[in-house]
Amino acid sequence: MLNLIWNEWIKIFNRKGTYVMIGILLIVVIGMGIITKTIGETDPSTHWKKELAQENADMKKELKGVNNPMLENKYKESIAINEYRIKHDLPEDGTYSALSFISDAGDMISLIGLFVITVAAGIVANEFSWGTVKLLVIRPISRFKILLSKYITVLLFALALIAILFASAGITGLVLFGTGDGSQVHLAYANGSVKEQSMILHLAGSYLLHSISLLMMSTMAFMISAVFRNSSLAVGISIFLLVMGGTVTNLLAMKFDWAKYILFANTDLTQYVDGMPLVSGMTMGFSIAVLAVYFIMFQVLAFGVFTKRDIAS
Repeated sequence: MLNLIWNEWIKIFNRKGTYVMIGILLIVVIGMGIITKTIGETDPSTHWKKELAQENADMKKELKGVNNPMLENKYKESIAINEYRIKHDLPEDGTYSALSFISDAGDMISLIGLFVITVAAGIVANEFSWGTVKLLVIRPISRFKILLSKYITVLLFALALIAILFASAGITGLVLFGTGDGSQVHLAYANGSVKEQSMILHLAGSYLLHSISLLMMSTMAFMISAVFRNSSLAVGISIFLLVMGGTVTNLLAMKFDWAKYILFANTDLTQYVDGMPLVSGMTMGFSIAVLAVYFIMFQVLAFGVFTKRDIAS
């Protein structure tokens, strides 16, 4: 199995397009850092405590007329965090540092999603297009292992790009913004109380949660590639859904509760950490269960079709 994965890894890095993807990612991160350094930095307000106090007063007024339990909890969370900042002298917009930039660079995971989808869409379909699939299946290795090695390679490639993003953002942030004053912490609200968390651990968790969408979309692209043997179709459908899926799901969720069963209503697990669930009644456990069902369905289709297909056809 390790040899199969290594062979697939070599195939990916024998293509110029792979280095173009990595180069684009690095350029975007560095460019984002330069732009932030040039026009994006703002000094924290000297009256931030008064501003937060006023913000709390406004939210408390609005809270009296709120009938939505989720919105009510969100207001209570914001008020509690603001009060904690005021009490412990923790400005919301403190000194911008490398950690701040790493957090902002997390948005680039969507760009990584495009790259991984491209690789996942072609890793199986291209074998059929190039006619090399017959050379694979005549070897004394099961088709299941062949396909599994390709899927694992896709996941490793995704992890490699995320690691490159995290490392390049860290280096760029250190060079342009420095380490800050070391006082940055993440404030988490749970069970009615606010707790300080390590910013590094928060960033790692945030990157992990943002990667869920990448995992599901690349798995779907991989499935389409294995089932339909067409990389263009897999790339086209996956990118279209990546771009439009969330928007359409949000519109449906405004009127229909069944929208919570759609894949794109559950890929953003950060909605349970830093936001509100898309549909009332949704929980992180529910979303994980829905994602698991879709994941299993994609894998059953991919492996079921590939292992039973007549390659000669």
